[in-house]
Amino acid sequence: MEGAHPALTVVMAIAVGILAQTLASHTRLPSIVLLLASGAALGPDGLGWIVPQDLGTGLLTIVELAVAVILFEGGLNLEISRLRRSQQSIRRLVTWGALITMAGAAIAVRYFLGWPWLTAALFGSLVIVTGPTVVGPLVRNLHLRPRVATVLEAEGVMIDPIGVLIAVLMLELTLTPGAESIANEAGTLLFRIGFGAVVGAAVGFAIAGVLRVKRLIPEGQGNIFVLASVLLLSEGCNVIVSHSGILAVTVAGIVVGNLRTSIDREMREFKDQLTSLLIGLLFILLAANVRLTDVENLGWSGVAVVACLIFVVRPITVAFSTRGSTLVWRERAFIAWIAPRGIVAATVASATAVALERQGIDGGSQLGALVFLTIAGTVVLAGLSAGPVATLLSQRLPGRDAIAILGARGLGFLLGEELRAAGASVVFVDSNAANTRRGEEAGFTVIFGDALQERTLQRARFDLVGDAVGVTANQMLNSIFVSRARERFRVPRSYVAVGRPESGLAPELVGNEQAVVLFDGTHDVGRWEVRDRHGEIDVEHWEYVGRADRGDDVEVGGERPAAGVELFVILMIRRGAKVLIMNEGMKLEVGDVASIAIHSAESEAAGAALADFGWSRTASSSSDPLHE
Repeated sequence: MEGAHPALTVVMAIAVGILAQTLASHTRLPSIVLLLASGAALGPDGLGWIVPQDLGTGLLTIVELAVAVILFEGGLNLEISRLRRSQQSIRRLVTWGALITMAGAAIAVRYFLGWPWLTAALFGSLVIVTGPTVVGPLVRNLHLRPRVATVLEAEGVMIDPIGVLIAVLMLELTLTPGAESIANEAGTLLFRIGFGAVVGAAVGFAIAGVLRVKRLIPEGQGNIFVLASVLLLSEGCNVIVSHSGILAVTVAGIVVGNLRTSIDREMREFKDQLTSLLIGLLFILLAANVRLTDVENLGWSGVAVVACLIFVVRPITVAFSTRGSTLVWRERAFIAWIAPRGIVAATVASATAVALERQGIDGGSQLGALVFLTIAGTVVLAGLSAGPVATLLSQRLPGRDAIAILGARGLGFLLGEELRAAGASVVFVDSNAANTRRGEEAGFTVIFGDALQERTLQRARFDLVGDAVGVTANQMLNSIFVSRARERFRVPRSYVAVGRPESGLAPELVGNEQAVVLFDGTHDVGRWEVRDRHGEIDVEHWEYVGRADRGDDVEVGGERPAAGVELFVILMIRRGAKVLIMNEGMKLEVGDVASIAIHSAESEAAGAALADFGWSRTASSSSDPLHE
């Protein structure tokens, strides 16, 4: 293409970025690998369709604003409650670990490439950061164990602003070397950190406060309000104190993400989509901006530097940063293996190369090429090997075998007790403090919060849930709960407690085969909750022996007294080694052992009805109430 076409360059980068990420999702290849390859192929050294130089100084402006949004989104996903569990390791990784990485990278460059110490240290500062845009998808796709996932995600987000500030410090020292310059820049660095953290926290609380006030922001405009606030915060801080905006937006994201707002889910979905678009745009532009001849000129010495970073510097960094922590050696080994560099490293490297060229200092293009080679090497290695290494080190969680129950009371609580006794993993979700306390005292994992908020479901690790069970007296709430579990977390199996089959969303869900009716049919869950509070429920174990007049393989739907009688509720079935949640239409088999909740005041009538339906009380069944 001839002539400058800045607008075409931007829109083509956006289109190719989205196409590459779509292709990656179908091929299960790391998206950033395809983005880097696409940018190089379409750049000046390839087909020449995307020429970042056409944007002039606008390239750095686009990159700066996009990075602000990406880091804010990363901060949104950091839960302070999870950070506290591994705070010592995380704190060391983003402080001492950053300095070790910088020193190790500088030594490697000095030894293999023979660069001046100051330029080598500048490179070391550029590769301090790990890429949250790479680490985040890896963690989510691999379903890593919580401690490892928390450390990697937190390091990726929190080390970015720190790495950028150190890189700016090193750049200033490179441009104006001297002892006096070192003292001045060190003081400036501390001021930038303090200013960015304080202003970011203040703006984060302000954004969350505004979003909490109903109708203050018109419906549908909350997302663009947050976006405008983030961009203004970033650039406003940079104008007042240069390079402080990146830390400010990160802190603001952490604050907003840990405070409940009225548009929590919508904001996260909008930010996720916007971040995907921006990541595609940035990687395409920055990959196209690197000249392949500069990368080739590095030769095997450049490859040796990258290998040293991966196999020597990173393990030393992690070993030092996690010493004395509760992390076991397998967790530490996996963290040491995963350190892909990403968009922030590429961004700062591009800005640094431009600054060096403007000052007439040699080495800017080589510096950018070596950073690009580092990004490509670490991303490809992490993307292709993270899964096998995580499996080898036992850092991947088991399949979706957890059962999430909405409502830690009444039939829901009794079902949870029986499932746990049978060896199932159970987590409760409830917004009632008394119910939450009861569940925790009984040894259950209970997530306190609104079950319809995505953040609550994330805390309950719904990515590991295989069965979503709605067991409250609110039939509509049950239906929405299992619908969101299926739509947003792809939970494969859903059960809804139904009292009035003609109302709510339950009939539609059951009709579309998106959920099944819980227990042995419709029940008045509210009535059983009252009985539970008064200690009027016994849970007994009955074995199905069959009925001579009906044969085996009997459907339980309809095989009980009328719903209005409410003598008993079949909670779950043990069929050999299998544990099955009871649901309407389930085929009974001779030998099935059921956990049955029985109204203690009508136990004789319930026993007679169960015997008539082909059930026989087992020797292990107890007539003593579970709740006194």
